[in-house]
Amino acid sequence: MPKQTVTNNEVFFKQDEMIISKTDTKGKIIYCNTAFINISGYSEVELLGRPHNIVRHPDMPRCIYKLLWDTIKDKQEINAYVKNLCKDGSFYWVLANVTPSFDDHDKIIGYFSARRKPKKEAVLFIQDIYKQLLDIEKHRSMDDSYKFLQNFIEKKGTTYEQFILSI
Repeated sequence: MPKQTVTNNEVFFKQDEMIISKTDTKGKIIYCNTAFINISGYSEVELLGRPHNIVRHPDMPRCIYKLLWDTIKDKQEINAYVKNLCKDGSFYWVLANVTPSFDDHDKIIGYFSARRKPKKEAVLFIQDIYKQLLDIEKHRSMDDSYKFLQNFIEKKGTTYEQFILSI
């Protein structure tokens, strides 16, 4: 699929809607609900079998995805604010809960993500942090932005998970 032009058009979904998707261990979409199809602007056929990063917005710091993947590969769940990109270049924010799925032998067989509408105040707060992380990634490295994020959380005297759920 060709790269779409990113716009400043934000789209929203309802407070009571939940965006759901499942991926295999490589991040390819194996299930998506109607809410995901509707907000992303892609058809189910366009989404299934595609990497989940089809909706990755360029405003998202790479270090957030590193944290996400490190956490779920370590068999833990994670909550994160994510700015996603629609097929038409619009964007939408979510508060994502991503969990690994296991077989009967405790082996990871995929990932499950449930996303809900975030609080506006939380998005405004997290946007500033993400801008700082992106700037560090642009002028230094992703490792430096990851260290910045870890130091930021440590200064708050909390864990990443507690921090995300508190804003």
